[in-house]
Amino acid sequence: MAGHYTVNHHAGEYTNEKSLGTQMVEGYFSQLKRSIDGTHHRVSVEHLPRYLAEFDFRYSTCKMSDSARMARIVEQAEGRRLTYKRVTAA
Repeated sequence: MAGHYTVNHHAGEYTNEKSLGTQMVEGYFSQLKRSIDGTHHRVSVEHLPRYLAEFDFRYSTCKMSDSARMARIVEQAEGRRLTYKRVTAA
C-alpha cells in the first residue's frame, strides 16, 4: 500500500478523494473469509501466501471473461518452470 488514509465515519464520511473507501476493503475480506471457509475449509500457515495470491488474482480479475483470465495466467507463467507429477495406480 502506497499510503494510509482515514475517513471520519462519525461525520458520515465513508470515502474521500484519497481513499478507495472502507466498503471495498470490507467486501474484499468478507469474500476472502467466505472463500477460505467454503472452498478450502482450512489453510496452513506454510501455504497461506499461496492461498492469498490465488484469491487476490481471482478478485482482481473478476470482471474479465474466463478466456481473458486464462490468457493472463498463461502470460504470467512464461519463463517459469512448471512441474508435472504423474500419479500411478497402486
